[in-house]
Order: sequence, then C-alpha cells, then structure tokens
Amino acid sequence: MKKTLLSLLLLMICIVSTTLFAQKKTQVQAAKSTVAISGYYFHFTSRCVTCKAVEAEAKKDLAELYGNRSTFQSLNLDDKSSEPMAEKLNVSGQTLLVVVGGKQVNLTNEGFMYARSNPTKFKAIIKEKVDALLK
Repeated sequence: MKKTLLSLLLLMICIVSTTLFAQKKTQVQAAKSTVAISGYYFHFTSRCVTCKAVEAEAKKDLAELYGNRSTFQSLNLDDKSSEPMAEKLNVSGQTLLVVVGGKQVNLTNEGFMYARSNPTKFKAIIKEKVDALLK
C-alpha cells in the first residue's frame, strides 16, 4: 500500500512539474513574440545609391522577418527634428541601428557591404543579429 501511494505521489509530482515547465516555456515564447523591434536609419540629405539601398533593404527585411512586431524609421540628420532621436541613440553620422528593448545592434557596415551586392546575405545577417537580441 505504501509503495502504491509513493508511486502515485511521484507520478503526480512528475505530471505537475512537466505541466508547469510547459506553461513557463509557452509564456517565454509568447513574451519573445511580442517584443518590439525598432529599426532606425540615420542619413544625410545627400545620398548615394548604396545609402538608399541600405534603407530599402533593411526596411523590407525587418518587415519580412518580424512582421508587425517591427517598425522602421528613416531619419535625416540634416533635419533638426531628428536630433533628439540621434542623441538618444548616440548617433552622429550615417547609421543603421536595430533596437530591441534596451539593447541595440549597429548594422551600418553590413548594410553598406551587402545591401546592394548580396541582399540575401544582408537579410541573413539582420536575422542573426536581431534574433540574438531577442534571447
């Protein structure tokens, strides 16, 4: 009788702990799927073809990869209204930033290297770097 009760107790503990673990995992996944992802592209008024491609590809890639969880802003550093955001993010020149919560990743170099010549690679880099911020 004692063995049966002990076995039942152990079985109940296993079931409860498994259920709680599954619920916690689901909650963590749900929280990750609702985290806002903000892309910012700071540029000047005079822009080259590559600069325009970096903006277009980054905007498109964030939308494709993260859907309505992502936003994208293009900010002209020659425009005084962009100064507060540039100061907040500590930006002084052409910069492509992705911000997730309090963390940010600078993708400027990757953008200028791959946005025109290898957009598929650029998209993969964005995914890799942003997914790392979501962890």
